[in-house]
Amino acid sequence: MHYDIFETEMGWVAVVGNENGVVRTSLPEPIIEQAYDHVRPEIEHADLDPDALADVREEVQAYCAGKEADLTALKIDMTSMSPFFKRAREACRSIPNGETRTYAWLAEQAGNVRAARGAGQAMAKNPVALLVPCHRVIGSDGELHGFGGGVGLPMKERLLRMESTQVPVAAG
Repeated sequence: MHYDIFETEMGWVAVVGNENGVVRTSLPEPIIEQAYDHVRPEIEHADLDPDALADVREEVQAYCAGKEADLTALKIDMTSMSPFFKRAREACRSIPNGETRTYAWLAEQAGNVRAARGAGQAMAKNPVALLVPCHRVIGSDGELHGFGGGVGLPMKERLLRMESTQVPVAAG
């Protein structure tokens, strides 16, 4: 396991990875300690190795600067995820930049049309925010709901505004 922590135009981001991909990330946080707090259990067993995560750093910094970046192309480690959570997170990664989908859509894509709450849990427990763009998932009422990190819903809205001029843009 290795980790990196770096500053972006939106704040500090911490990333932990292994040979299977990224294991955990923080959202951009205003204070470096808050970014560390989001990955603290994992970094206790990891080495600081920015070179091992250079591609992640480059893409996240570009994304946070509003430049073209494809965070969904970065490899993530899904080995410890339940099958439903894995399918829900894969579906979330398919939501195009600047668009949103509902939790109900996510549940349907994950194979259980009646599991919108389960899809919500898959997003709430998302260990790799930004790489699995859970900020693109909204409520069936078209409103922004639930978002982690110390930055909460204002960050969700900020990310969506950065990706698109309309917030939210419900499709599905």
